[in-house]
Amino acid sequence: MARAKKTDAPDLGEAQDLTEGLIERLTCPPGKQQVFMRDTKAPGLRVRATVASVKNPQGSKSFVYEAKLDRQTIRRTIGDVRAWDIEAARTEARRLAVVVRSDKADPREIERQQKAALLAQVAANAAKVEAEKVQAVTVGEVWTVYLEARKKHWGERHYCEHALMVNPGGIKTMRGTRGRGVTEPGILRPLMTLPLRDLTAPVIEAWADNEAKTRPSAARLAWRCLKAFLSWCEEHPAYVDLLPVKNPAKTTKTREALGKPKVKQDALLREQLPAWFDAVRQLQNPVIAAYLQTLLLTGARAGEVLGLRWDDINSKWRGLTIRDKVEGTRVIPFTPYVASLLATLPRRNEFVFSSAVSAGGTLVIPRNPHNDACKVAGIDGLTIHGLRRSFKSLTEWLEIPAGVVAQLMGHKPSATAEKHYTVRPLDLLRVHHEKIEAWILEQAGIVFDAKAEPGKLRVVAG
Repeated sequence: MARAKKTDAPDLGEAQDLTEGLIERLTCPPGKQQVFMRDTKAPGLRVRATVASVKNPQGSKSFVYEAKLDRQTIRRTIGDVRAWDIEAARTEARRLAVVVRSDKADPREIERQQKAALLAQVAANAAKVEAEKVQAVTVGEVWTVYLEARKKHWGERHYCEHALMVNPGGIKTMRGTRGRGVTEPGILRPLMTLPLRDLTAPVIEAWADNEAKTRPSAARLAWRCLKAFLSWCEEHPAYVDLLPVKNPAKTTKTREALGKPKVKQDALLREQLPAWFDAVRQLQNPVIAAYLQTLLLTGARAGEVLGLRWDDINSKWRGLTIRDKVEGTRVIPFTPYVASLLATLPRRNEFVFSSAVSAGGTLVIPRNPHNDACKVAGIDGLTIHGLRRSFKSLTEWLEIPAGVVAQLMGHKPSATAEKHYTVRPLDLLRVHHEKIEAWILEQAGIVFDAKAEPGKLRVVAG
């Protein structure tokens, strides 16, 4: 028999001593999808050549191990001939032969099991890392999620109060820092860096005990907000398992450490009205003077009046829209004397009680100017919030219906009839409110022409 030429295609009917030349000359003839060339030195080793295609015009060649297992032909690809040399392929084929012949195992199944085990290990590691991240989530991170979730249910002021409680502080400012020059951290800030799982009852009790020494009122408010936050966490599967107990803020020790709020009695007496009005109207800043008088004559909260915008004034229907922290907004009468005060104020920006120096464009609650005015008037202990209390107390002289006063001040109705059956339009509120304003001005000794135009109102000290 004549010897095959080195350029001839290899004879696939017989095993071959594999060489690079033989592998190079191996091709898949037309009409077939693949062909195999056996090796003489490593039983089971094959070189597979596949037919050329559009994606692979040259076809592909790879080392393959082939064997019989349980009367079934099994093949396991070793690798591309360009990546494996012949001796390495033979070594791998011999290893696979040991697995098949001695262990009676399918190397493909073994590989699948190993891959599955590896994937399971990777998944377990990822789950462990994720669990560690969850365990390490801080109170501050959950607080941020809480505020975002509740924002649509809260008023702007209520949301800002929650944000201020966790503010890091350290912002340079000239006011309200007691000489430190930078703002203080929020009252709940010390708790924000703790992992949620470490927010235990003893930790909260220690916080309450510390804060009660310097700012008990603020601490009581913060404690109520903290309890609401932890109750929210109880309702969310992502956080409920992280809580050390059901609600670690609800303990007797915490409540006792913060104490009960003292009932405040600061309010203007009827006979103090002349001195108070006289001192306030002499303040150098007309915006502050108007602000303090508006507080007394509307009974609104300090922040509600500060937030008044010019767009909130309805001159046609004589109404003031108050951004209420309880109901969202409420409309109260725009009484004549208050209208006269606001008509004289400068229109620097959108806010009625504006400031040329404040970053927010509005006054900061003027506690010091009010204290100075009270000192001049000889009135001790009257706070800004005491003006709201004064409005309510002074209405007792006029026997104004309690529901009217509550509606003006933004208090929730206290009876079923008030809540569901009593509807007071703005005109009816105006009858009572103007009566209250006129009586207070009369007691203060102020003669006021209520029928004059708002821009030309005449105020004469009696």
